[in-house]
Amino acid sequence: MKSKIELKNYSIVLVICLITLNVIGIFAIGSVKESLQTKQIGGMILGIFIMVLISFFDYAFFLKFSWVIYFLNIGLLAAVEFFGKSSHNAQRWLLIPGIGVKFQPSELAKILLILFFAKFIMVHKERLNRPHIIFIMLALAAPVVILVLKQPDLSTTIMLIVIFCMLLFIGGLSRKIIFGVLAVTVPAAIIFLFLVMQPDQKIIEPYQQKRILAWVDPEKYALTDAWQMQNSITAIGSGKLYGKGLNNNEVTSVVNGNYISEAENDFIFAVVGEEMGFIGCSAVIALLVMIAGQCYYLGIRSRDLAGTLICFGMGTLIGVQGFFNIAVATGIMPNTGIPLPFVSYGLTSLVSNYLGMGFVLSAGLRRKEPERKTTEIGQIGLENNI
Repeated sequence: MKSKIELKNYSIVLVICLITLNVIGIFAIGSVKESLQTKQIGGMILGIFIMVLISFFDYAFFLKFSWVIYFLNIGLLAAVEFFGKSSHNAQRWLLIPGIGVKFQPSELAKILLILFFAKFIMVHKERLNRPHIIFIMLALAAPVVILVLKQPDLSTTIMLIVIFCMLLFIGGLSRKIIFGVLAVTVPAAIIFLFLVMQPDQKIIEPYQQKRILAWVDPEKYALTDAWQMQNSITAIGSGKLYGKGLNNNEVTSVVNGNYISEAENDFIFAVVGEEMGFIGCSAVIALLVMIAGQCYYLGIRSRDLAGTLICFGMGTLIGVQGFFNIAVATGIMPNTGIPLPFVSYGLTSLVSNYLGMGFVLSAGLRRKEPERKTTEIGQIGLENNI
């Protein structure tokens, strides 16, 4: 399938949505901790530069090195296992020597997983439903998932599984297989939830169990593990329509009263709700939906399956991860410790997401070009001339 590059195909709408969402996040982060605002601005500038640079390269060039990407992913995650720095009962960070910057490979792992399987699925698309191909893909995904789970980082593990399933679905996995897997996994998930709530369970970490128990019975854990979630819900409601304003001086504010620890990360949506109100929350949700929608739109028009998978993978990453974060802040889901894309503080997450969007824009620039069809009359004339 031929493709051509035209600058009019550059998705300015997507870029504007990304920057707008990022700017909202910068204002919210600055309200929580002004010292972090400058760092986040620097991350945005670096991220935009990488995104624009990557977008003008053909994504197919990078996919030629898909196995390098795969082993780079494994290598970084394995390095965390052996040399990673611990914080808050988790070992997820690598310290870059010389400059003292912490780097979280699990955030980059999402993007690298998308790139690798975009190439792998495109190469094996005609055999995707054969058992040995499915087994190989599961075997290739397993090390990434297991290494992230061991950190422990259950929320990112879930996101990796969701992205992997979306790639299989868009790649053309048989519906019979999908429904068969759902028929097994849904009851298994219910049984899993029941088992992890037992007092003597050894399946998940104790702090993860407490988060689930606090979500199921928030009143019982109102002063402990449900404290942040309840305060988050209260903060969002207190913002009403227009919010209390950025950097307000109200003692009852979740920021000023320190009712939520590290509000710049997992519960940044509570800060947006309290200080920017319903309008701010609606803007964040609308921008997330528009970004995911633009990714899917560009994916449909991409020149090949690999481009489609990259776009749908990134759209799923932004959409589902955004839903998870907001669901936690509003009490719909137990606390997962997952950042809000382009809003939460975190340079690795921010720059990694911009990197992924660079590949989306690259796929959007290289769209399908219909091939010329020879009419039956033309074919007859050609045969007569021969």
